[in-house]
Amino acid sequence: MAGSVLDRIVDSVRARLAAEPEPPELAGRAAAARERGPRRSLRAALAAPGPSIIAECKKASPSAGLLRADLDPAALAASYQMAGAAAISVVTEPDFFAGRLEWLAAVRGAVDLPVLRKDFIVDERQLREAAALGADAVLLIQRILPGARLAELVEAAGRLGLETLVEVFVGEDPGPAIASGAGIIGVNARDLASFTTRLDLVEETVRRLPDDRVRVAESGITGPEDIARLQAAGCDAFLIGEHLVRAGDPGRALRRLLRTDAGSSPTDRPPAAGS
Repeated sequence: MAGSVLDRIVDSVRARLAAEPEPPELAGRAAAARERGPRRSLRAALAAPGPSIIAECKKASPSAGLLRADLDPAALAASYQMAGAAAISVVTEPDFFAGRLEWLAAVRGAVDLPVLRKDFIVDERQLREAAALGADAVLLIQRILPGARLAELVEAAGRLGLETLVEVFVGEDPGPAIASGAGIIGVNARDLASFTTRLDLVEETVRRLPDDRVRVAESGITGPEDIARLQAAGCDAFLIGEHLVRAGDPGRALRRLLRTDAGSSPTDRPPAAGS
């Protein structure tokens, strides 16, 4: 994967962490956040009966460009909660996804649902940031955390009171994710070379995951029929971003996926950027 988009993103993250000193008070703020009480459990929310959707707040992506020029993460998260989301994912990576770290606190204050920090986490400092700003869980990507590093970060997140969703890509051996002890494992349908999505490969990978893990399908889900298909393969939950963010009415698009608003249109789009 030398020179891939994923490599470039991770290089950017590492360079930013090296260039920006960690605030000396960050560890204390993370510890104080944990002491305030139990976090909202992502695993419990996703294990509830029925299709559980992690609805995402994401402004842009390397493959699709700007998704929503007027993104207000707190307002969007509130609309997702009203529409029946089980949890909220907040993309915080700034250089490729136009995310902001402070969105975590804004979303945390706007909803009663578990909040997941979705970023390219390679260092314990990023876990402390997530904890300090009110995240309940973090995404860890198996591919960028080789050897023992994945399990180390799962353990470090646990010490901060954070749950972990470990992501594998289709075509990968999910063994390291399973061995890490993470209670939630996601399977990303996106092929990082072509950026196409393959739900059939998600089905294949999910069947290799133990029944005692919450299994999450990610990417390429655009209709209730996709959810039904993936549920039949063993998926417990679904992380959906671009499809919802680009909809003219994201809450209505989410209700359609949950089959609580059959009249909404999957092709509904927001005004173009700058209009």
